[in-house]
Amino acid sequence: MKDMAGKVAIVTGGASGMGQIIARRLANGGARVAIFDVNEQALQSTAAESDNITAFHCDISSLEQVEARVAEVIASLGPIDLLVHAAALMPSHLLVDHTHEGMERLFRINYFGTTYMVRAVLPGMMERKTGRIIAFGSIAGIALVPKMGAYCATKAAVNAYMEVLQHEIRSSGVRAHLICPPAVNTTLIDQTLATDSPASIIEARKSGRLADPEKIVNAIEKGVARDRDIIYPGEAKLLYLWRALLPGLWWKTVMHFEKK
Repeated sequence: MKDMAGKVAIVTGGASGMGQIIARRLANGGARVAIFDVNEQALQSTAAESDNITAFHCDISSLEQVEARVAEVIASLGPIDLLVHAAALMPSHLLVDHTHEGMERLFRINYFGTTYMVRAVLPGMMERKTGRIIAFGSIAGIALVPKMGAYCATKAAVNAYMEVLQHEIRSSGVRAHLICPPAVNTTLIDQTLATDSPASIIEARKSGRLADPEKIVNAIEKGVARDRDIIYPGEAKLLYLWRALLPGLWWKTVMHFEKK
């Protein structure tokens, strides 16, 4: 994400976690950064860090809000050169306990929030034949775990959407990247731990095995610089291969944690 000086970026989930780290780095590099979030206090405190960061309160599960906020960014900052879509929700529940309303909300935020943001910026990028979209899927959409069935399903949907999009727009001049990180030590993990968290994530937090968000963002930047379609930072590539090649062992291992 170099050479962004003077260009315009939108970062969703930009008031915390990896979205905030990316927004800060872009701003420090001279980009004009619009951060989208629903946490008003965190939005304002993050925007106060740099004259290059502007806060926009936006619920990405609302198509109307997404379209209105993106239009405001274009009107105030200019055409969008980069979208980094990091916003998500990650509660944990057994599928038998997860309410229909809860699962529908999760899909509206994680999956449809992705499609709303992409569709809000993509036509303008394609018209100008330039631009970049970086969207966070997750290794959880591939390496599935108990108590996160709905979250895994939303991220599997995001993974599929972005991979197909990459090939559909290959010749348009716009680049799209799918990020599939492992479990990262951010506030998103706190949502999981505050609900019915998988024991494997509880153990990872206790043992300090959750990925460092700064290191994951470093790996993302390297992957984008190398123009990788799909980026598996940290241990995500290992998890991908383990689940693909040894699915029986994968499930035996993750379920073993639940029996402790």
